[in-house]
Amino acid sequence: MNWKWNIENEDFLKKTVERCKEKKILLPTFSQLKHPDKIPNNIQDELKNVDIQALHPLNLFRINWRNNPTNGGIGDINYLEIPKEITGVKARIVGLVGKHFPTGAHKVGATYGCLAPYMVTGRFNPDYHKAVWPSTGNYCRGGVFNSNLLGVHSVAILPEEMSKERFDWLRERTDEVYATPGCESNVKEIYDKCHELVAQSDKYLIFNQFDQFGNSIWHYEITGYTIEKLFNQIKNGTQRLSGYVSATGSAGTIAAGDYLRNISKDLKVVASEALQCPTLLNNGFGGHRIEGIGDKHVPWVHNVRNTDAVAAIDDEDAMRLLRLFNDKEGHEYLASLGIEKSVIEKLPLLGISSISNVLSAIKLAKYFEYNENDVILTIFTDSADMYLSRLEEMDIAKGKFTSLDASKVFESSLMRQGVDYFKELTYYDKKAIHNLKYFTWVEQQGKDVSELNAQWYDENYWKERFSVVPEWDKLIGDFNSMVAVK
Repeated sequence: MNWKWNIENEDFLKKTVERCKEKKILLPTFSQLKHPDKIPNNIQDELKNVDIQALHPLNLFRINWRNNPTNGGIGDINYLEIPKEITGVKARIVGLVGKHFPTGAHKVGATYGCLAPYMVTGRFNPDYHKAVWPSTGNYCRGGVFNSNLLGVHSVAILPEEMSKERFDWLRERTDEVYATPGCESNVKEIYDKCHELVAQSDKYLIFNQFDQFGNSIWHYEITGYTIEKLFNQIKNGTQRLSGYVSATGSAGTIAAGDYLRNISKDLKVVASEALQCPTLLNNGFGGHRIEGIGDKHVPWVHNVRNTDAVAAIDDEDAMRLLRLFNDKEGHEYLASLGIEKSVIEKLPLLGISSISNVLSAIKLAKYFEYNENDVILTIFTDSADMYLSRLEEMDIAKGKFTSLDASKVFESSLMRQGVDYFKELTYYDKKAIHNLKYFTWVEQQGKDVSELNAQWYDENYWKERFSVVPEWDKLIGDFNSMVAVK
C-alpha cells in the first residue's frame, strides 16, 4: 500500500511557516533527536540557559533521551538499572528515564511525531485549527506543550480519574480540558468526545495517538536506536539483548521493539498491561490504577505480529511499590538490605506504569529463566512527581507506611513476583489479538478492513511506515529553510 507524504495545502503550509517565523521556531529533524550531537552547536549552547520546562521554542530540541539534568545541555543517555537486590532475578533490568523530557514524560516525543509531519505538509492550519490531544495521561500534556509553543488553540481530553497533578498542569496551560467518564481503561469515551467535537466544528483537528503512525515512528526511530546505543554501552562481554518490555498504551513505545528486532535475534518483546483489565491476555475488560497506559482495545498502530508475550500486572503491586520507592520508611528498609543509597535515591524516577514495566520484566526473566548474560530494556515513562497526590491518598486510606509495611511489600510484590498472568504468544494468539482491532477501528472508527488485513498479511506494510523518516526529515529541512530563523 502506497504511503507517501506530499504537501497537501500550500496555503496552510505558508500560514504555518509564518507562525513559526513569528514565534522563532525551528523544527528539529528526527535525525537530530535520534543523534542529539547533530543539533547545531549554537542551539546546544543556548539550551543551557533555557529551563527544560519553559515554554521556549528551543525545548523542541530537547525531545530526546539525552538531556543533561545538571547543566541543561546534551549529555549521556538517561537510564537507570534496577539491581538484582531489588528485582530478585539474575538478568539485568534497565530502563530509559523519561523524567528529563519537557513536561517530565517521554510522551512529548509521540506528540511531536504526530504534529511535525502535519505542519510541514500543510495538513494543519495554525490560524484555524484547534489541536485536539486525546489521551490517558501524558500524551495530552505533551501535545499541549507543543501547541503552546506554536500559539495554537489546544484541547486536552483525558479520563476524569487521572491524577490531580495532570489536571492541575493542564488547566493552567490548555484552552479546553475535557474529563471523560472513567479511568485510564475508558478509551472509547475519549473517542466519543473527539467525535462530538468534530461534529460541532471542523476546526477541531484530532491528533489521535492510538491511530497516528507518527507516534510509533518516533519511538521506532528514536527510542529504538537509543536502546541499541545504551545496550552497546552497558553490556559486558557476551551479554545479549534478550527482552524489551513496554506497556501497550497507545502502542507507540512498544514500536521500539520493531527496531530492536533488527539487531537482536534473541529478543522477546513483551506487552505489559494491568491484570484488572487484561485485554491482550484474556480479551478482558475493567478499570485499574496503572495510570496512563490505556486499554480495552488494541491500538491501530500496534504491530501485533512483533509481540512475543503479554504480562498482566496487579495494580495493587504497582501502588504498593510506589509507596516503597518514595516513602522515607521504604527507603530506610531498602538501605537496611544493603542497597546502595545512590540507587534508592533514584527510585522516585519511576512512576506507576514504570513500576509496572519493572514487574513485567521480572516476570519475563523468571518465565524464560534468564541469567547474568541476559539484559532486559524497558521504559520509565514518567516519575513519581506525577503521583504525589496518590501517595497522600494512600496514606489517608491505609495509614502511615511503616517499616513492617515495607518488608511485606518487598517480599510480596518483588521477591514473590511469579510467572502467573504471563503468556507466551503463539501465531494464532497474536492473530486473535490483532483481530480485536476490527471492532474498535473498522466498526466504530471507520477504518478500512483491507488495511486491517494488510497490517497482518502484507510484510511491507510496517516496513513502509517505519522507513518514512528520511522523507519527513527532508520536508522538515525545507520547512526550516522557509522559516529562516537565525
